Amino acid sequence: MPLGTVSLALATFAMPGQCSTPGVAARTVVLVPPLAVAAHGAATSCAYNQAARLRATDGAGQLITVEATAFQTTVAEVTLWQRDGKCWALAGGPWSGLIGMNGFSNHHREGDDTTPTGIYRIGPVVYGNAANPGFRGPYHRLVCGDWWDEDPTSPEYNTFEHVPCGQSPPFGGDSEALWTETTYYPSFAVVEYNTHPVVHYAGSAIFVHADTGSPTTGCVSIPIADLDRLLRWLDGARLPTIVMAPASELASF
Repeated sequence: MPLGTVSLALATFAMPGQCSTPGVAARTVVLVPPLAVAAHGAATSCAYNQAARLRATDGAGQLITVEATAFQTTVAEVTLWQRDGKCWALAGGPWSGLIGMNGFSNHHREGDDTTPTGIYRIGPVVYGNAANPGFRGPYHRLVCGDWWDEDPTSPEYNTFEHVPCGQSPPFGGDSEALWTETTYYPSFAVVEYNTHPVVHYAGSAIFVHADTGSPTTGCVSIPIADLDRLLRWLDGARLPTIVMAPASELASF
């Protein structure tokens, strides 16, 4: 599946939009390592892990895998990987994570409370109500009037928008007043789902954000300490990418 592909299913807009988040124990997976060809031409052994199972990562040097045991679950394992030559090496985790209250979907749509499967870039800007936890790229400290447009009829659907503080936004639906969501969004990374191009009703505001103890409405949430580690690790020059899927689907991306 091409990077950033969105499976379309038009639907009636419904339900509030907070991507909000019990934990899942880390699982140990032992897999047989294949051979890879190193830069100098000699054969070298690469660990056969979640990252190595992917068909292609479109040049990514950093990868986040969000893997669940089935579609109909709300818990997932979140792991960071970094490319080391021809191989993928563990860079962080695995950590307990939570996904949409209706699990994963190959046909995510606005308001269905699922997390979309697929492989997507992480956006270049990190946002947050708290101080920058150490992200090395552009960090936008949220202020009054900072919204995420989640109105599928809006021309600015699925984008960050600033409206003068105290002024009603021109968009409606379940658009989020980000500066008020301090529990969910001390800081968050944007998953570039439904962005290039934006397709109306295909879903919006898919973030990696702080765990609040409950499943989300489509985002991926992890404990705040792990979220901060993830954000400090991100390097925009290495094209950080996220893949989200049940274990049975992971190798299809």
